[in-house]
Amino acid sequence: MKIFTWIFTIIAIGLIAYNATKLNFDALLTGESKVAIITIVAALCAIILLQILRISKKIETLSKTRK
Repeated sequence: MKIFTWIFTIIAIGLIAYNATKLNFDALLTGESKVAIITIVAALCAIILLQILRISKKIETLSKTRK
């Protein structure tokens, strides 16, 4: 599970980097820039969810070892 979360985190970071190059700062909310912003926000949400999953798995293993 740890490798899974790391791989998808790296993919999400790559998506953020790629879509950052697609941004048109003169018109952020039109055309291709709008799609890039939506994708960047979605990738950030995915990173946050993967971090929550990683922390919850760590808490689960710690609680099993204490019993």
